[in-house]
Amino acid sequence: MTHQRRVILEEIKKLDTHPTTDELYDLVRHRLPHISLGTVYRNLEILSDCGLIQKLELAGCQRRFDGNTESHYHVRCVECDRVRDLPTASLAIREDDFRESTDYEITGHRLEFFGRCPECKKEQLEPRAG
Repeated sequence: MTHQRRVILEEIKKLDTHPTTDELYDLVRHRLPHISLGTVYRNLEILSDCGLIQKLELAGCQRRFDGNTESHYHVRCVECDRVRDLPTASLAIREDDFRESTDYEITGHRLEFFGRCPECKKEQLEPRAG
């Protein structure tokens, strides 16, 4: 693994915020000041293709990345685009159940939850000083 790729992987593994490429680029530049945005893009794709990170392509927002490769679900705020993990115990969708009941070869699935995060809900309820 290249030094640049290792640094990108280390930085994403530290986070639970599901950063965009631009956000990761800003973080990685603290350690690798001469890295280009294109290099970060390419390495994120490689890390995702290798299964070392997850690529999140959620409707209506920029692509994000997750250092947690275990099977889990996400919820996205429709106001600020924050993405958070959902506890897996709250919802268990098993691909095996669908393999047995259809003639499809199931290769994966995506399930997206969206709503308003606590910060945005609070902001909406508080009167703004003017």
